[in-house]
Formats: sequence, C-alpha cells, structure tokens
Amino acid sequence: MNRFAAVAAALDEFELDAMLLTGAANRFYATGFACDSEGGVALVTKQGNFFFTDSRYIEAAERELDDAAIGLVDSSKGYIAWLNEALELTGAQVVGFEEDQMTVADHQVYAEKLHCQLKAAAKLMQQLRQSKDAEEIACMRRAQQIAEQSFTQLLTELKSGVTERWLAARLQYLALSLGAEKMSFDTIVASGPNGSMPHAVPTDRAVQEGDFIAFDFGCVYGGYCSDMTRTVALGQVTEEMERVYRIVQQAQQAGLDAARAGKTGAEVDAAARDVIRAAGYGAYFGHALGHSLGLEVHERPNATPANDQPLPEGAVISVEPGIYLPGKFGVRIEDVVVLRRDGCENLMGFSKELLHF
Repeated sequence: MNRFAAVAAALDEFELDAMLLTGAANRFYATGFACDSEGGVALVTKQGNFFFTDSRYIEAAERELDDAAIGLVDSSKGYIAWLNEALELTGAQVVGFEEDQMTVADHQVYAEKLHCQLKAAAKLMQQLRQSKDAEEIACMRRAQQIAEQSFTQLLTELKSGVTERWLAARLQYLALSLGAEKMSFDTIVASGPNGSMPHAVPTDRAVQEGDFIAFDFGCVYGGYCSDMTRTVALGQVTEEMERVYRIVQQAQQAGLDAARAGKTGAEVDAAARDVIRAAGYGAYFGHALGHSLGLEVHERPNATPANDQPLPEGAVISVEPGIYLPGKFGVRIEDVVVLRRDGCENLMGFSKELLHF
C-alpha cells in the first residue's frame, strides 16, 4: 500500500515539482515502507519516485517497496548525492519539504547542497493525511480491537494492591501478545488523586478500594494508531464520583452526536463542553475535546475551541471530555470516530457504563 500517486497529484496545487519526505510518518504514508526516523529519504516527483536508505533497510526496501527507484546510501554516496542525481534526472527545480518535521540543521544542509529551491510544504501532506481511506480505517479498526481485547483481559486481573506501573506494563504486554506492533504512546494509568492529572505518568502507587482508575492507551497495527480512555471504579465510590462520571458520560455523548463532517472543530468541542459547563464543572475541563489520529496519535484537524474550519469527511478524531478535580480524582471517557456527512462511525465497542471491580 503506497500513495506515491496521491502525493504527485497534489504537487501542482502547491506549485511544486517534487516533494522531499524526511519525516517517518509522511515517508511511510507515501511509500508504504516502515523504517525508523533516520532510516531513509523519499522523493516524489511528477516523473517518478525515489527512496534512498542505508544497509539496515536496503534489502527489505528492495523486496517490499513498489513504484520507486531505490538507492543504497553509504560512505561513497550519501543522501545529497542521490537526491541531486534524482533532481537532475527528473528536472525538478522547486521541491517541497516538511518544515514541521525537518530540523533547522538538516534544512541548512539541504538548502546549501541540493540543486533546487526548497519550499515549505508541510500542508500538502497534512491535507492528504487528514481524510482516511478504507485501508487506513481498516488498520485503525483492527488496532482498536486489539486494544479492547487487551483491556478486557487486564480488567480481569485488576485488584487492590497492584500498582499503576504494573497495570501499564501488563496492558502493553497483552497488546503486543495479541498482535500490536507497539503502543501508540506511553500508556497512562492514573488512580485516585493522580487521576486529576490528565497526562499522569504511572507510578508505584497501589490502587485501592474506592479509587477511580483512568486508563488512556492505544496500540499500532499496520502503522496506524488506536486511542481510548476508560475510567473504572475499584469497589464502591462516592456519590460525587458517580455524579461526575455521569456528567462526563453525557458530555461525551453530546460530542459524539455533534461529530460529523462539515461541522467546525469548535462546534463539536462546544457540544460537549457546554454540558460540563452547565453542570458547574467548566473550570475543570481544560483540554480540547479531541484530536485527529492515524499514522501518528496526534494529527490534524482537531476538535478544539480554536478550530473554526469545517472538519473533512473521512477524518478520524477522538471525542474525550473529562473533569479533573485537583487532589481528588479525575474522569475521562474517550472514543475514536470516523466523520461522515450524516454523523460519525464509532470505532469503539467497549462499554462506557461505570464499571466496578
């Protein structure tokens, strides 16, 4: 699965002859070939495509990568030499680069030594990647299934005395054993008062009876991310905790009901935020309602108060309102949905009722 043709088709809109891809996610999107952040460089032109890599990946690239000329980077011929050869062969003069991915130091080298004009064009790749096709969504759906299977198993092992760190490690083990390539991000497990920190780092705190425990995690399948958050109760919790949970649940449903292509990110965010604000907890919901995800767990466009642009059809966004009471507890519920013209398709299947263990 590569998308060289899609990148090439977008070049004219951005007045480019070619697109230089150095960022791992964009490189994978175009080539369909996975390697680490320093594992290769791709060049997409109207006349043809190129991929240059070193000895670590050359055999795999030659076997797996379609529709591109491949070159081995070594001490005798580096990236610059290969790229200049490709530029001369294709006649490309104006070349886009990812200003949101490339370091200043790398840009200085490329600008000085490449035989072309470099033009900032991160928006080209952002525009292509914001709407997911059927293959991408299938990967994300499978990643979500693995995440939910892992979480279901973990909950059978949840008991008083295990630590946040153990729960996070166990969840990762289960996801990898079920077919995940890796986790989408560092797993968050936040219990009791730690739950008031939306991005708490798992600690050696042992979970206790009466705790809320927030799990925020996801895994990668086929290069694509899943992301989910559920807050569960260990034993019985207070009336206040149950009330806050219900408010977040209602806010999340309002966000889901509003999520559709054509709505602005601000409109979708407001649908959920208004529920929390009306319940008197507006000051305790500080982050945005949602973000896009795909090859990366944070992409564009987003469901934020600042986004006044319509969300495109096929975008995949999270819907994750929360209430965080400092020193007491926190609640967040997160689903991931595909935006359609008539609503959204929820990739989640896991219950959002308050579960007690």
